[in-house]
Amino acid sequence: MPTAQKAQVIEETRQALASAQGAVLADYRGLTVRQLGQLRGNLRQGGVYLRVIKNTLIKRAADEAGIEGLEPYLQGPTAVAFSPSDPVAAAKLMSQSLREFRKMEIKAGILGKTVIDQSGVKELAELPSREVLLSKLVGTFNAPIQQLVWVLNAPLGNLARALDQIRQQREASG
Repeated sequence: MPTAQKAQVIEETRQALASAQGAVLADYRGLTVRQLGQLRGNLRQGGVYLRVIKNTLIKRAADEAGIEGLEPYLQGPTAVAFSPSDPVAAAKLMSQSLREFRKMEIKAGILGKTVIDQSGVKELAELPSREVLLSKLVGTFNAPIQQLVWVLNAPLGNLARALDQIRQQREASG
């Protein structure tokens, strides 16, 4: 039976997992306290927060949140980066931090209620930003409309050029 403090950590973690759009689990072994604080600050600027939680408590919270398949990744010290609003933010920021803090290792990720492995987190981190994807989508929708306008304007342009040539011929002949 967990103590009251552990029960509170389990409940907070369950709520964080249930409400997070995305989360990344990482092994922070080898980071100093200062580096861990710097990592927390970097993540916080991107709207992601980091918590160091015991593996047994993460497992219980994940089970209560309906997330299955996390057990193989719960080995060694684990820090969890939660992203409440953007499903990709935690993966992007943790991957950027991985370049800075080479001792850290990403274990797995959670996207909604689906567990993804380390390569899945890497692929997620390499996705373009939401704004870039939206602009590509708008460009895709816009291209056929631009072509239609060009096709519709072509006969009018040809007519204008033909009338201009007739005018030039009449001026030249007469």
